[in-house]
Amino acid sequence: MTGVRIVTVAPGEEEVRADRFLAEKVEGLSRSAVQKLMDAGRITLGGKPLAANHKTRRGDEYRVEIPPPEPTEAEAEAIPLDIVYEDGDIVIVNKAAGMVVHPAKGHFGGTLVNALLHGIKDLSGIGGEMRPGIVHRLDKDTTGLIAVAKNDAAHASLSDQLRSRQMGREYLAVVRGHLAPPSGTIDKPIGRHHLYRKKMTVNPKKSEGREAVTLYETVERFADCALVRVKLKTGRTHQIRVHFSAIGHPIMGDAVYGKGKTLLIARPALHAARLSLVHPSSGKTMTFEAPLPEDFSALLIKLRGNPAR
Repeated sequence: MTGVRIVTVAPGEEEVRADRFLAEKVEGLSRSAVQKLMDAGRITLGGKPLAANHKTRRGDEYRVEIPPPEPTEAEAEAIPLDIVYEDGDIVIVNKAAGMVVHPAKGHFGGTLVNALLHGIKDLSGIGGEMRPGIVHRLDKDTTGLIAVAKNDAAHASLSDQLRSRQMGREYLAVVRGHLAPPSGTIDKPIGRHHLYRKKMTVNPKKSEGREAVTLYETVERFADCALVRVKLKTGRTHQIRVHFSAIGHPIMGDAVYGKGKTLLIARPALHAARLSLVHPSSGKTMTFEAPLPEDFSALLIKLRGNPAR
């Protein structure tokens, strides 16, 4: 069942949530499937993406684009990985820029999962066939450390640590401008953008977003930007990028949430530098570190030639 469906709201069908309405009207689509299509911008009204909480109005004409079915399994691919640590329970990978963590629409190959399936014998099945072993994610162009579970017990342990905020994640980022105060907390709920469904945004009302807390500390200042150390207390999609953009200090090189591209670096200057966790079997606290990638180091060298006054 692929293609485009046009669904019109008839008299007596007004004031119903659009996701519920369309799930009843389009054969073969569940409410969750409708919501996923909305998140992907595949359901529109008047050419604009439709929000799930939109209420139907008489005469509304919805365009529902149903894509071909996605693959049910990720395939193993011989892609080199920088493995920082591995034992019978976990794998710690230093992810390169440009690598998507798990297969999704538009990225069914070349992902971290594809590489792991080739190099690792057993991965936890909790994440499903498209996300085996994946406990947390990094954005495509964010470099650095990510933990992967090799069995279900390890996956459950790491997921619990993530939920309870016992897993420590520390990033380095270059942001535009100088933060005032130089150290602090950004506590702003984050949710899906009501128009651009692939983007996240800071929501003014907590009822419209999920709690998101970011801690930061200025490490070094340059002429018009700063190197900051960032710690996450929550792990929302694009959290660091959205939070710093919201306070007027977007990540340098972030074309989505920032001021566009820069010749100084071809991606957002964001690196997951440090990861700490409790080992699922031994119970010991383990800390891992990943050196700055070449493009990030080169950026700092350029910026240090133009220090803050």
